[in-house]
Amino acid sequence: MVKICCLGAGYVGGPTMAVIALKCSSIEVVVVDISKPRIEAWNSDQLPIYEPGLDDVVKQCRGRNLFFSTDVEKHVAEADIIFVSVNTPTKTRGLGAGKAADLTYWESAARMIADVSKSDKIVVEKSTVPVKTAEAIEKILTHNSKGINYQILSNPEFLAEGTAIEDLFKPDRVLIGGRETPEGRKAVQALKDVYAHWVPEDRILTTNLWSAELSKLAANAFLAQRISSVNAISALCEATGANVSEVAYAVGKDSRIGPKFLNASVGFGGSCFQKDILNLVYICECNGLPEVANYWKQVIKINDYQKSRFVNRVVSSMFNTVAGKKIAVLGFAFKKDTGDTRETPAIDVCKGLLGDKAQISIYDPQVTEDQIQRDLAMNKFDWDHPMHLQPTSPSAVKQVSVVWDAYEATKGAHGLCILTEWDEFKTLDYQKIFDNMQKPAFVFDGRNIVDGEKLREIGFIVYSIGKPLDAWLKDMPAVA
Repeated sequence: MVKICCLGAGYVGGPTMAVIALKCSSIEVVVVDISKPRIEAWNSDQLPIYEPGLDDVVKQCRGRNLFFSTDVEKHVAEADIIFVSVNTPTKTRGLGAGKAADLTYWESAARMIADVSKSDKIVVEKSTVPVKTAEAIEKILTHNSKGINYQILSNPEFLAEGTAIEDLFKPDRVLIGGRETPEGRKAVQALKDVYAHWVPEDRILTTNLWSAELSKLAANAFLAQRISSVNAISALCEATGANVSEVAYAVGKDSRIGPKFLNASVGFGGSCFQKDILNLVYICECNGLPEVANYWKQVIKINDYQKSRFVNRVVSSMFNTVAGKKIAVLGFAFKKDTGDTRETPAIDVCKGLLGDKAQISIYDPQVTEDQIQRDLAMNKFDWDHPMHLQPTSPSAVKQVSVVWDAYEATKGAHGLCILTEWDEFKTLDYQKIFDNMQKPAFVFDGRNIVDGEKLREIGFIVYSIGKPLDAWLKDMPAVA
């Protein structure tokens, strides 16, 4: 029986291993993590992450050929294939601070594998790592090998949160990179055989190690770039009276461009886009390619610009001050159908409003109050370290309240910001909301999900990203 062990029970390791266990009943899959609460959650009815369809998959396999354990060393020693999906945060100090990936957790994982292994292993990089990580890991393992052979493979994940299970069932492609040696090819084939249980042969791509590592960074950079492109155009649309939805639709009709990822918004978020681009920038700089580095930096600059533009629009519309005013924030997750708040634009928008002394009331159907308070109190890259190494319960931000429905959030508010495109926000009773708000009542739609005309008929002053501006907003320009 092939035994697979996965280090790291997070957003990548958990769902990926659950699906492998479901599709390969002849393989024993154990997910290990040093965090006891996290493993307990995976073994309970309340899984630690929210992902449509994940519950069913885990319940079908758990205890049969899918196990969650804190006994890391035992399961690593027994495994044939070890997936490593540990955190790779952005460095906050030292060489490459603010850009380079911090491989501390990766390195300690590699050293632990070398310590406990008694048989040959295939070690698979699953977390997003910078190009050439495999080489570093390979060196650690071979220098501590005690006669054991290790093959390193890169198998980047291309999951989108909210559709992760669907993506795992029917991936666009599975990418496996390995050494171009007989042993390397054999290891690639072993991993290919696992995926071949349910993924068609033509969708399993094999490359060299570096290509696989770089493909992941490049794919995320291309996706983020599309969002920044349409967001840059949205600013021009507001200035000229064009409608970004119409422009994006017309552009997306070109089959070479296609319609996906062309929704203007308050900005992109998520654990990967910014991190991967910063990483790409750093690699370019290290390889003496400043022009290429600057090109990709611009994608993040436009994203930051879009968030600050949104905050400026809110403040300037309300007579240039939000001090002491209640502002409702609907949605805190970085996109709908996930409880994930990593790098969500809502953090920067809320911090911007708090900087102007606003009172904020937040409602999100999937994000807990504890998480929101942590996010608003944390430093920029802290979220990407394991829980027990994050700053302990930071002091709550007093001007922020977290409530459990949209009507409570908007009661007595001057303005309402929609920051996540949850479906339920489209069907709220906006007349009821309007009646309970201070006048003039503002709606700032950061996701373009509400019908601006209907809201104007009710009496709202409406700002939608990239849409022609209300007369009111024209008189109150958002000065950066």
